[in-house]
Amino acid sequence: MASLFTHAFSALTFSRFFAFQNPPVRIWGLGILCSVLPDLDVITFAFGISYGDFWGHRGFSHSIFFALILAFLVTLICLKNVERFGPKWFAFLGYFFTCTVSPRLFDAMTNGGLGVAFFAPFNNTRYFLPWQPIQVSPIGVANFFSDWGLRVIISEFLWIWLPALILAFLFGKLTSK
Repeated sequence: MASLFTHAFSALTFSRFFAFQNPPVRIWGLGILCSVLPDLDVITFAFGISYGDFWGHRGFSHSIFFALILAFLVTLICLKNVERFGPKWFAFLGYFFTCTVSPRLFDAMTNGGLGVAFFAPFNNTRYFLPWQPIQVSPIGVANFFSDWGLRVIISEFLWIWLPALILAFLFGKLTSK
């Protein structure tokens, strides 16, 4: 997987593209939650569920369908003060969906694992993107703080953080005029 740091970072940067003027910290928190929640599927290893199974790591919880369900539920339950199914509500839905699904794209750009089940529950085939420049992150906190983890951070900085910061800066410049 791409690291949880990068998943969270993506949620912060994506808020820039959804025309949220100074979003409350709560919105960022919900976006970060959406970005990292699917990776809780690593607990399935403790229950004897294999990596490549439907419920395994990068399985159903990494699908586009799951991202849509999670985004819908977060928007519906957590944003009760926003007019339901109005333009702002759909903007938040789009933001939470993007926060949930984009780290899965990063996962599919890594050089390890079994791929991502983008189309589960309809198809459990795992996919990688044709271009895989991102160093796969080790699973587990202890393994992350190592030479391997440092290679992951450098890789993610070059291929995700830097381009995202440049795009956010340019987008801000283009929309502020």
